[in-house]
Amino acid sequence: MGTSAPSGRQLELVHGKSSAVITEVGAGLREYRAHGVAVLDGYPADAMATRGRGQLLLPWPNRVDGGRYTFGGAGHQLPVNEVALGNASHGLTRWLAWDLERLDEATARAQVVLHAQSGYPFTVGFTALYRLDDGGLTVTVTATNLGAAPAPVGMGAHPYFVLPGADGALVQADDITATVPARTRLVVNDRLIPTGAEHVTDGPFDLRDPRRLGDLVLDTCFTDLARDDAGRATVTLTSAGGGLAIWQDETWPYVQLFTGDTFAPGERRRSIAVEPLTCPANAFNSGAGLRVLDPGASFGGSWGVSPQR
Repeated sequence: MGTSAPSGRQLELVHGKSSAVITEVGAGLREYRAHGVAVLDGYPADAMATRGRGQLLLPWPNRVDGGRYTFGGAGHQLPVNEVALGNASHGLTRWLAWDLERLDEATARAQVVLHAQSGYPFTVGFTALYRLDDGGLTVTVTATNLGAAPAPVGMGAHPYFVLPGADGALVQADDITATVPARTRLVVNDRLIPTGAEHVTDGPFDLRDPRRLGDLVLDTCFTDLARDDAGRATVTLTSAGGGLAIWQDETWPYVQLFTGDTFAPGERRRSIAVEPLTCPANAFNSGAGLRVLDPGASFGGSWGVSPQR
């Protein structure tokens, strides 16, 4: 048996001068370049994903408090993999081998079945469709309950984005101007579990108008998102050398922004994660945004990235 990349098989999509790489492990987005310019703070083919880079977060995004929750009258204990904070983090499919299928040069479909297991005794199938076109990258994720009982499901994605400065070199988060069309942010405790919500009006997290981030620290979930006529909410990131519009349809009522301030030097604030979420952290306990799928039922939606030159 030969060797394999830590993230498994690599499938490259190409459209014009843009390309993206999807991985077998986790159906993650490892690389994305538009017109030859890096859009994603990804990772090499000979490395595993770190810090959730480009991963899909299924069947829950962010955290479950202590890994414990009650559903259908029964208590469940998930594996605690965020040891420092004592939480179950970012779901159960990130390290599974997904089935990758190329549909054409610019489109791929990834599928996996998450079988019932200790802590999550439900069987759910997930499909992720990645497509490059003239407008950028679109990702469509769908969950289907394949079991015989209702199943709690949440979805998220964890791409980190980079932008060039006027000289073409990548800039730090401090030099990025962000616009987030959100009226509300979630307030969290020291274990990053939501404890309430507050309006952002006139506060440090009011990013509804374009604002240079400077030293603003973000590990923040926003909601009450303003949307366009097509139902899309769009976060924009701009710098002296370019811009990105990261949009999400109505399936995703929340978006998390993270500036990586807890990372080691060299990684700290070198990129910004913009994470579309169908529910916030600890939704298995709070019920906020949580989808309960009946047997055979599905839900899904799209988010995407439109580079601005």
